[in-house]
Amino acid sequence: MSGLIEALIYIIQTLGSLYLLIVLLRFILQLVRADFYNPLSQFIVKATQPLLTPLRRIIPGFAGLDLASLILAILVQLVLMIVTLTLMGYNVGGFILQLLVWSLIGVTSLFLKVFFFALIISVILSWVAPGSYNPGAQLVNQICEPLLAPFRKLLPNLGGLDISPIFAFITINLIDRFVIGALAASTGLPPMLSPFL
Repeated sequence: MSGLIEALIYIIQTLGSLYLLIVLLRFILQLVRADFYNPLSQFIVKATQPLLTPLRRIIPGFAGLDLASLILAILVQLVLMIVTLTLMGYNVGGFILQLLVWSLIGVTSLFLKVFFFALIISVILSWVAPGSYNPGAQLVNQICEPLLAPFRKLLPNLGGLDISPIFAFITINLIDRFVIGALAASTGLPPMLSPFL
């Protein structure tokens, strides 16, 4: 494979993964009932609106879930994988169904990573800027709160020390390593698509 093709794949994967992250954040923000008046939320809404508006006419929401944005994330992941494999010289026509399964695995992996990194940012902010009113900090806290709430109910009060993020990290890592990793291996996810995990 030539250096030009490798550079093109890198650019497509980077920009495509960035847009995929924005689309998945749109789903997550609605899932956690985040503040949509937040400037960062408004950016996410405006960036995803052109593709979501026509999709919403076909795919309605269900039980408060924005299914259109979730399906859009899966479709973006699928297109990225197809383009990557096609540029590498593979004929993808024979295994579209398998690509769809890999896309679901990739989106699930990214879903977990969003919460993982949001937790890291939340922990750091709790040390350096507790109670910050920064729009980014507020959004991170709104994403983390539904994940941390069940752990806070189970764990005893330790006098102001919140150890729930530790258990959330452990849970996310266990799911990522033993569920997502096992699914990727059992479905034969090729190494060239590993950047999507």
